[in-house]
Amino acid sequence: MADQPTDIHQDIRYEPDERPPPALLLGLGLQYAVLAVAGIVLTPVMMIRIAGGSEAYLSWAVFAALVISGVTSVIQSVRIGYVGAGYLLLMGSSGAFIAVCVSALEQGGPGLMASLIVIASLFQFVLATKLSWFRRIFTPTVAGTVLMLIPVTIGPIVLGKLTDVPEGVSPAAAPVTAGVTLVVTIALSLANSSTWRLWAPVIGIGAGSATGGLGFGIYDTARILEADWVGLPGVAWPGLDLSFGPAFWALLPAFVLVTLIGALDTIGDSIAIQRASWRRPRAIDFRSIQGALTADGLGNLLSGFAGTVPNTTYATSISVAEITRVAARSVGTCVGITFVVLAFLPKCVAAVVAIPSQVVAAYFIVLMAILFVMGMRILFQDGLDYRKGVIVGLAFWIGSAFQLDWIFPEYFQGPWSKLLGNGMTVGGFTVIFLTLFVDLTGPRRQRLKTALSVDAYPKIDAFLSEFAAHQGWNEEMTDRLRAVGEETLLTFIQQKERGTAHDGRRLLLTAHGDGAAADLEFIAAADETNIEDRMALLSERAADTPVEQELPLRLLRHYASSVRHQQFHDTEVVTVRVESAVS
Repeated sequence: MADQPTDIHQDIRYEPDERPPPALLLGLGLQYAVLAVAGIVLTPVMMIRIAGGSEAYLSWAVFAALVISGVTSVIQSVRIGYVGAGYLLLMGSSGAFIAVCVSALEQGGPGLMASLIVIASLFQFVLATKLSWFRRIFTPTVAGTVLMLIPVTIGPIVLGKLTDVPEGVSPAAAPVTAGVTLVVTIALSLANSSTWRLWAPVIGIGAGSATGGLGFGIYDTARILEADWVGLPGVAWPGLDLSFGPAFWALLPAFVLVTLIGALDTIGDSIAIQRASWRRPRAIDFRSIQGALTADGLGNLLSGFAGTVPNTTYATSISVAEITRVAARSVGTCVGITFVVLAFLPKCVAAVVAIPSQVVAAYFIVLMAILFVMGMRILFQDGLDYRKGVIVGLAFWIGSAFQLDWIFPEYFQGPWSKLLGNGMTVGGFTVIFLTLFVDLTGPRRQRLKTALSVDAYPKIDAFLSEFAAHQGWNEEMTDRLRAVGEETLLTFIQQKERGTAHDGRRLLLTAHGDGAAADLEFIAAADETNIEDRMALLSERAADTPVEQELPLRLLRHYASSVRHQQFHDTEVVTVRVESAVS
């Protein structure tokens, strides 16, 4: 059987292509914006205040962060050409850059920081364009592990806000305010009514804010009263430092590393939002992931030119989509426009930032719990065998241990503390290293290059027969391999005959043994049709669909234990696992 799930999630209220009613669209847009705007605003505030920057530069950086986050959120949702995911995937300021940006501000000022961000963003464009080259590195296993580590990484920061109350306030303020937020949000999220679940985030935050403000006076109304209704910050654009001195070259590796870690986060978020957006599960669209990475890189590039902190995809949008069951991309467009409008409304921004930190922290507990489960779901849907289980388990606990200073913290001080003190960084690189180790130390792949045509069948058949003989497999396993090769080739040729493929396409077939199983990889130029999705729809064949068009897919599903079809802009890769078990 192919590993494409066939269950239908009827509780998805609005898929990406569907449009909610105007009132619901506006309400959800404001809801998402309320949840995300605090992170967008507070990240540059923390960065600049730690580095001792001026208030004028701070105001400019916050304004630029809101505008860029809004523009890139719209691009992620609508997908302009190859740029954007085409899903409800919000963008916002990246807290992962705070440490390296502070170092750049202290050593060379905003100009140096801006130059480093611009140069580092170019690496993300390369990764997005050539993602097919790195398909064995940035896998669903890596993405699921990184998603599970996000709560571990930001948990200490978020939970630390639970006790962050002004002096002179009742000791009960923090636990009561957080408790009300958490209880109301969880109760409504678990309700049978989809309507209550839809508004759970807003009602939970509203209840917590009202409790903190009316009961304990910890809602910062002074900030709101002092802010203007409409306004623009003074222009404090720092420009670019193009001197490329020693400080630039010393900090560039750190900026590139953090950028790639952010890209890994974006890949995980892109996979997760695809899983959460459709009633009928679909194969992962890696072209959408490439678009998300390109939009993320564009956001970093614009942030560098503007002199503000880089941005990244926000996993909160995935969690809220899971709660509300609304994944319409029009909601993302609405949120992006809201961010841009808020940039010109200082009083509205102040009203959001004034929400008690206990309320924000309590609600993030719910979001992070959902995100953790999303990571687990991706791992299980991808197929979690023994080796993958060991890799994920080690990566998760090693990342958690370094994040929580459980492993000899006295030996990792100074520069190492910045690198190894981030659980997502350590865990992400651990899962990548172990995945590459398994791949490189496994059996050597045998390769065959040929034209993608019917004439190639004898070559493929002979290649697979020789491969099976080299592995010492019996006649039954050899026949299964030959059948898989034939049916996969016929499936490719059918796509070509329908006019969806390119003439003159070449096919690269690789094969390697894995104990009593074989992994075959068919690589060709890009096509529009996904084999996994077609196999999932076999039971719902239209009456006018010729049976001969389905026969190769049915036989492929019969002989293969799993089929994965990865589609990139320039390449498509069909990976088929064949086991010797009796059919």
